[in-house]
Amino acid sequence: MPEFAVKPLGPSTWPDFAALVERHNGVWGGCWCLEFHPEGAERSARRRDRKECRVREGTAHAALVYDGPACVGWCQFGSPSELPRIKLQRAYREGLTQLPDWRITCFFVDKAYRGRGVAVAALTGALQEIARLGGGRVESYPQEAAGRAVSSSFLYNGSMSMFEKHGFQRVRRLGKNHWVVSKRV
Repeated sequence: MPEFAVKPLGPSTWPDFAALVERHNGVWGGCWCLEFHPEGAERSARRRDRKECRVREGTAHAALVYDGPACVGWCQFGSPSELPRIKLQRAYREGLTQLPDWRITCFFVDKAYRGRGVAVAALTGALQEIARLGGGRVESYPQEAAGRAVSSSFLYNGSMSMFEKHGFQRVRRLGKNHWVVSKRV
C-alpha cells in the first residue's frame, strides 16, 4: 500500500485540486464537487469559479490526497448548511430526527489510482480534519456494495465496508443500496 499525504483543501491547495478536476474534464460532467452545495443545481460554466470562491471563503472543505506533489483524490465534507443537497433527499427527510454536525458527501479518485487506498486515506484525513475543526456527529450515505458488481466510478459516497472499518454505524436505509451511517468524532 503506497504512502499518501493528506492536506486540507484551502487557497494554498486549490491549484492542486483544480489540476485533478481539470485532468478529469470537470469530474462527472463538470460537477467541480459543487453538486451538494446550495448552488449545485445551477448548470453553468461558472461552477469552477463558484467552487474556488467557496474555497477562498472557507465554505468548502475536503481532505486532498497526494502522491508526491500530485493530488490524486479527495473526500468532501462540511456542515449541513454548506452541503444541503444530498442524494435521496425525500427518503432522508422521512426518517430525520436531527441534523448531523458534519456530512461526508463525496469522494473522487484519479482513474490511475483507483483500488490503491486513496479513498481510505481521504476518509481518514477528512475525519482528522473534522476533529481539528471541533468534531461532532458525522454522517454519510455510502452504498452497500458487498455481493454486487459496482463500478468504483459510481461509489461517489464510498462503500459501506470502508465506513464500517472507520467505526461508522448504520443508522437507517436510504433506498435500495444506500445507508445513513454515523460516527461521533
